Amino acid sequence: MKKGYYSLTTLFLLLFLAIQSVSAQQKANFELAERFTSDNVQKMIGSTSVFPRWIEDTNRFWYTYENSEGTFWWYVDAERGSKRPLFDRDELSMQLAEIFNKPFNAKDLDLDDFTYDDDKQLFTFNVEDIEFTYNINGNDLVKGDSVKEEENERWANYSPDSTYIVYAKNHNLYMMKSDTSDTTEYQLTEDGERWFSYQANAGDTTTNEKMRARARWFDNEKKIVASRSDDREVDELWVINTGGDRPSLETYKYAMPGEEEVGIEYVEVFDVETMERTILPLEKWEDQTLNAGYGDMQTGDYDPDGSDVMYIYRLNRKASMVDIIRYDAAENEMNLVFSDTSEPYLNWEWQQLEVIGDGDEYIWWSEETGWGHLYRYDSEGNLINQITRGPWQVGDIVKVDEDEETIFFEAYGREQGVHPYYAMLYKVNFDGSGLRLLTPEPANHSISESEEGNYFVDNYSTVDTEPVSVLRDENGRVITELERTDFSQAREAGWDTPEVFTVKAADGATDIYGVMWKPFDFDSTKSYPVVSYVYPGPQTEPFPIGFSYRGSSGRNASLAQLGFVVLAMGNRGGSPIRSKYYHTYGYGDLRDYPLADNKYGIEQLAARHSFVDASRVGIYGHSGGGFMSTAALLTYPGFYDVAVSSAGNHDNNVYNRWWSETHNGVKRKVSTVKEMADDSTEVEKEEITFDAPIETNAELAANLEGHLLLVHGNIDNNVHPANTLRLADALIKAGKRFDMMILPGRRHGFGEYQPYFDRMTWHYFAEHLLGDYRTNVEFNLPQD
Repeated sequence: MKKGYYSLTTLFLLLFLAIQSVSAQQKANFELAERFTSDNVQKMIGSTSVFPRWIEDTNRFWYTYENSEGTFWWYVDAERGSKRPLFDRDELSMQLAEIFNKPFNAKDLDLDDFTYDDDKQLFTFNVEDIEFTYNINGNDLVKGDSVKEEENERWANYSPDSTYIVYAKNHNLYMMKSDTSDTTEYQLTEDGERWFSYQANAGDTTTNEKMRARARWFDNEKKIVASRSDDREVDELWVINTGGDRPSLETYKYAMPGEEEVGIEYVEVFDVETMERTILPLEKWEDQTLNAGYGDMQTGDYDPDGSDVMYIYRLNRKASMVDIIRYDAAENEMNLVFSDTSEPYLNWEWQQLEVIGDGDEYIWWSEETGWGHLYRYDSEGNLINQITRGPWQVGDIVKVDEDEETIFFEAYGREQGVHPYYAMLYKVNFDGSGLRLLTPEPANHSISESEEGNYFVDNYSTVDTEPVSVLRDENGRVITELERTDFSQAREAGWDTPEVFTVKAADGATDIYGVMWKPFDFDSTKSYPVVSYVYPGPQTEPFPIGFSYRGSSGRNASLAQLGFVVLAMGNRGGSPIRSKYYHTYGYGDLRDYPLADNKYGIEQLAARHSFVDASRVGIYGHSGGGFMSTAALLTYPGFYDVAVSSAGNHDNNVYNRWWSETHNGVKRKVSTVKEMADDSTEVEKEEITFDAPIETNAELAANLEGHLLLVHGNIDNNVHPANTLRLADALIKAGKRFDMMILPGRRHGFGEYQPYFDRMTWHYFAEHLLGDYRTNVEFNLPQD
């Protein structure tokens, strides 16, 4: 008996010690997470890319760069391949110290609104709201006026030679001369009103105040093009701003999926001399979208000297058909150049039009083969040739050299053995010959081109290698290495880079790519809970491609330090980079399409790595990721244990029309209705309506088993707070316990409240995945 008694006691003691040991192992490492936040890592790493400010009409540029020695300003001559300091930091800091009678840190000079004039070899900047001019040749600093005294003229849209200004007032369009001695206003319209306005802010209620107009000048200054949308019949939406002396109602127009009234767009041209208006006859499809630019549909960058020509992009409501229209303002002639059709929808985010000459030829991006490629058309819109082809994706057109008939462009997935998400720079001739890779390094390349000759600043990196910035010529030859990020200080502090992985989608065939963050005190013999950071797409996926420590990458790294393996991976339907099939996989299933791939990816990693514990899984995301993380928890309640869902569009039926209808689909319905005519007789009328219902997270509320934290900004006018509140209502009615936090005064982005929310996320996962319910851990928020 006694022997058995002691054995039982010993057993309980051992069990108690084991529980204590496990408990000790499961304490979240908040100290390590705080040490390696994005802000703290940034201080140790400094800059990771060169952003060149190309000097107009030259092949020279300047840039700033931070490293362990402070902030530097550099001047580069691409033709000579030379690089030198733009100014002497010590000399400038001493002159500033004399003027302000206080010391300045030469390694950290705060020079606002920095601009450089290459012709005069001087630059201007502001310090403490005082404008200064610095002459490089003589190291001469001249103090100017207070910039606070300058008139704010954001309303002014100057003509190319600054003779005239176009602006809006009381929702109408006005013009005046820029000569301050002549303040005569010329009113160009009288039919503008709130919600059918020429103002950039169509809902503004201010009277008699000059506003920025939705208008642009033709380059020859003879005409102005303006666009406006008749949103008067579009339903209103509201948020309540709780700040100020008393809460105030914010009203805006917001068309939702399937609604009949979605706004009617107009493009109008004004003659400067006669002040006559021409409303272009662009009606074709119900509820079409118009974009009046000067060429490239992404930037409107087409502006030949003396041009009277503009191009108009006309898209149908399904986003499956587009027309490119050429308008000649001098002749008042409009003609259709060519059309493009693609089911289920066009990738209008990547579509680009390059105008060659004055419309002699056109370069157009299309997914006709299921992959995005470049096509060449003549002036009448007839196809001359397909420029690029193959099972790979063309991205942005970087530059077109018309003299050499060469196109420089970014592309993905062409090189065997290279990550298909890496952007790489190529050039090709107009006729499709001479295709050449200019950036052979297996990394993600970000390109900035010169305005004159074909020179390029190339910033390239991977998630686990130091970013490199180089200057290249038109053949890809590296002229000079500009910068190389130094990781040594961060590594000495214990920081490390994440890892790239590949798994299969739920179909067992499609490759899915992702990134894994581990604790920096990682022990391969331990088992770590998993947290999956998600965003379903379809315009982008949640994992970094090149090196990044800001945004979600930095948040994932610090979250991992609590004691998690943090994952971010793609899913079918997530990105346009792979192919049209991959990109549009989720069409018609906007809620469920990404979920199975995420779950199956985690299961594969758990089978591959003993340190990945698939019995404890968290998931989180923002916006579409908020939608997806909750949907995953409610769809697979036996797999996902915890979700943190912020600003989620949980009910896309109250999200914006263009997003939901494009990516989920919209059905056009034609029906006959009877109504009374003016003579009191009954007549039949054709009525066209649209239908676009989307599955919601609220429909799954009864499935909740784990822990759910819902977070939303109370004045989010992108994803309305009703998305989260409707889900909360369904959860309450289903008798489910959940947590919710409303962030006051926050819109879709949480801004200054992001650090607080990050720490709420840490604690929520620490409690429900690690069992760490400590209440005495203070939030160590960054101080200004």
